[in-house]
Amino acid sequence: MTATDTSATETRRFEAEVEQVLKLVTHSLYSHKEIFLRELVSNASDALDKLRFEAIAKPELTAGDTDLHVEISFDKTARTLTLRDNGIGMSRDEVIENIGTIARSGTRRFLDALTGDARKDTQLIGQFGVGFYSTFVVADSVTLVTRRADLPAEAAVRWTSAGTSDYALDTVTEARRGTTITLHLKPEEDEFLDAWKLRSLVGKYSDHIAFPIRMAKEKHDDDAETADVEIETINHASALWARPKSELSDSDYTAFYKHAAHAYDEPLAWTHNRVEGNQSYTSLLYLPTQAPYDMAFSGRDERKGLKLYIRRVFIMDASEHLLPAYLRFVRGVIDSDDLPLNVSREILQENKLVAQIRSGLTKRTLDLIESLATDHPEKFATFWSNFGAVLKEGVAEDHGNRERIAKLLRFASTKGEASTTTVSLDDYIARMKDGQDTVYYITADTFAAAAGSPQIEALKARDVEVLLMGERIDEWMMGYLHEYAGKKLRNVAKGELDLSKLGAVDEAGEKEADAAAKPVVERIKTLLGAKVKDVRASKRLTESASCIVVDEYDMAPHLKRMLKAAGQDIPDSAPALEINAQHALVQRVANEADEDLARDIAVLLLEQAQLLEGAALDDPAAFVKRMNALIAR
Repeated sequence: MTATDTSATETRRFEAEVEQVLKLVTHSLYSHKEIFLRELVSNASDALDKLRFEAIAKPELTAGDTDLHVEISFDKTARTLTLRDNGIGMSRDEVIENIGTIARSGTRRFLDALTGDARKDTQLIGQFGVGFYSTFVVADSVTLVTRRADLPAEAAVRWTSAGTSDYALDTVTEARRGTTITLHLKPEEDEFLDAWKLRSLVGKYSDHIAFPIRMAKEKHDDDAETADVEIETINHASALWARPKSELSDSDYTAFYKHAAHAYDEPLAWTHNRVEGNQSYTSLLYLPTQAPYDMAFSGRDERKGLKLYIRRVFIMDASEHLLPAYLRFVRGVIDSDDLPLNVSREILQENKLVAQIRSGLTKRTLDLIESLATDHPEKFATFWSNFGAVLKEGVAEDHGNRERIAKLLRFASTKGEASTTTVSLDDYIARMKDGQDTVYYITADTFAAAAGSPQIEALKARDVEVLLMGERIDEWMMGYLHEYAGKKLRNVAKGELDLSKLGAVDEAGEKEADAAAKPVVERIKTLLGAKVKDVRASKRLTESASCIVVDEYDMAPHLKRMLKAAGQDIPDSAPALEINAQHALVQRVANEADEDLARDIAVLLLEQAQLLEGAALDDPAAFVKRMNALIAR
């Protein structure tokens, strides 16, 4: 039944400089024009909620029509899109107040009027009065017909506007309560006259609205002659995360993960919680089995996967706001009772409530990972292989949780199996040698380079475990992790290495050996000149002839190379060379009478050490020539 005119048209001007505000809404406010449908569905949901609450005291309001719902339809010929609800509706004065004035929200006043449990139970989300005007982003003109549930059919109102400086009001007759909004679409907006597009937008933004959203079922060729139009519900009309955990099975959680994350893998684990208090929200967080395909492409700056809802209406992908970057692999949903949004409800505003949610979600995610490590080591191994390098970022970025994150780290070690990263810092500390008060580690370009590094020879000879770190992030991460569980962490390739507390393989005559090495150290230093900043006898080496060592707080050579490759301006500096005075090649330098040959051997000691730590030689041809000449002699 259509509305019929019962009075002359009244033309009214918008208030509050609406012409300028409408121009802002139409051209600047919304970054995605499709959001207009979310706003209209949200307003319709609000109207249904208001009716549901008022009907508790006045059951007659829903008499004859208790099936609360939203209907969406379109007419390609007339180029109109229509959305109708059978909610509370509006009176003439309410239309003027709520539609005729920008930034005026009847929903906000309705919320303010509710207290206690009534407020807690509502599903209202309309916090701003501009959502309705998003229609003018896609429509040349909009017609709204509404009748309040407690008013007669003859008191219905029709509101019409082209989104400029004024609007028209008519009193009409409308048998049905509620509100019907018809958009006369702009010529370029054909996509919103497509059933599949409309259904997908409802699924994206309004799938979990508490009321059914209905559309006519699409006809196929074989039922084109069917006279009756079949109406079907196109949203789930319930939110899995809002249901009690006792009602949900593992298969329910798994199915929802695949739907919400558009994933094909099974989730490793999940956590489902409801937080009550000043800031009430529900969270359902998942750890994926496999790295999401978009994680490698979007990276740290554009993160997705954690969907924010406010009272079950999708607002945005909020990973950037509600989780730190090092947890960007988490998937799931957050449904808040209320959060500060910008006026278009597309951007989350930073404040202490958002910070509290971020802190709570971070804690729950780390709890989930810890329980995986403790109770399901096989699943944790899968998690670590996919996300370990990302989690390591938290050591540098999250000072408050640094110890918790460090507890979750896993490494390869000289006492581990091949290159498997299964050794935790707790494992290492539990098997430290008597007298050992330091966790020793080495960083390199690759695991093989770390495992074969000459800097760890003396520690291996003393049966001291060394953690082998071969990922790019390790050197940067360890710059922020100097201590764990009261134990210092020490890079064995940096600074002076004091192994006196660990016992020596052969301590007898150590001082004499140092004294005996002094002449060859001085000779090599003279022969190399400005190529090195220092030469010293090594406590690290037992088999190799030489190695490169940097000062304790200097940047590791492989990190310098990586930053240079990324375009960073890293100044060059001469390396320090440590030599094994007992090695035959070093002894050859000590005893060689030919100064030129001695210099060639000294340079080879430096170049070999540079190659061992992964550097590219400045003059590879000269290196080969020196090596061939030495072999030939």
